[in-house]
Amino acid sequence: VKVVLRCRPMSATERARDKAAVQCMSEKVVDVAYSSLGKTSKKQFCFDGVYDDKTTQQEFYDKVVQNVVDEVLQGYNCTVFAYGQTGTGKTYTMEGQFGDSTYKNMVSNAGVVPRAVEHIFRYLEANDLEYQVRISVVELYNEELSDLIAAADDESAGKLRKLRLLEDPKKGVVLQGVEERPVNTANDIFAILEGTNKQRKTAETLCNKQSSRSHSIFTLRIFMKEKTVDEEELIKTGTLNLVDLAGSECVGRSGAQGDRKKEAGQINQSLLTLGRVITSLVDHQPHVPYRESKLTRLLQESLGGRTKTLIIATVSPTSSNMEETLSTLDYACCAKSIRH
Repeated sequence: VKVVLRCRPMSATERARDKAAVQCMSEKVVDVAYSSLGKTSKKQFCFDGVYDDKTTQQEFYDKVVQNVVDEVLQGYNCTVFAYGQTGTGKTYTMEGQFGDSTYKNMVSNAGVVPRAVEHIFRYLEANDLEYQVRISVVELYNEELSDLIAAADDESAGKLRKLRLLEDPKKGVVLQGVEERPVNTANDIFAILEGTNKQRKTAETLCNKQSSRSHSIFTLRIFMKEKTVDEEELIKTGTLNLVDLAGSECVGRSGAQGDRKKEAGQINQSLLTLGRVITSLVDHQPHVPYRESKLTRLLQESLGGRTKTLIIATVSPTSSNMEETLSTLDYACCAKSIRH
């Protein structure tokens, strides 16, 4: 498991009222200043990469995610997921603003998902490979799994196709009923994602105007036909899972009430289970509590199996968010110790 940190910029309001407490010291080291019992203390964290607010979407993809996608194209299963407090830039990092992006014409704010899609199709075309690409988009909301591609197709009916998690002796955890849509081009995928993004649960909280209230999992599977030196045909399969987790939040600070409060409880519960799973794996405990949450069952192969995993931890730079920032950094440090 590889873990990198990304720190978002301060807003104009934060600059006027708050002060920066997170300092990116080098490409791998971050310092955090915080108050404890009336004293100012400093804590240092080391990761596989540390990226500050000056890092562009393109630079972040090139330095962090490009190698992961290259491994998928070599036939490996890889997962990238973003974790952090609500309002720290997870969805911006994973999806960005790619509404006007087309193949070979990315807008500057496009995130990991559209850039990975473009990267994959550039490779397939450049190597003149015979290939097939299938995608699925799944949402986990209040412990219910839904197929967002099917929902986007049937938007007028307002229905969500519910999915079930099953254990397969050979494949591990599988989603029964999920649609894997065949696609021919990168632009096909962008059109589908435009529809699925409209289906995803978001709501305004005090911490974030467009707070994701669900976890989203975008899966892209590639089947490539190649010839060996002996002219034998070989089918190579690679899978890329791109996961945008809903943000952890303090209900008192986010102002969540009613449905928002219930959502926050479910989000925090699934993220706490994820934390327990990571701790169990690091401590090599005989029992790992994957089954306590659908999120951890979905990520079981990514965390404890044969999948190569990249975790992007996102944080706010402000001192007012220090408690959540330290929690995210401790979490990320722990995950860095997982050994498959």
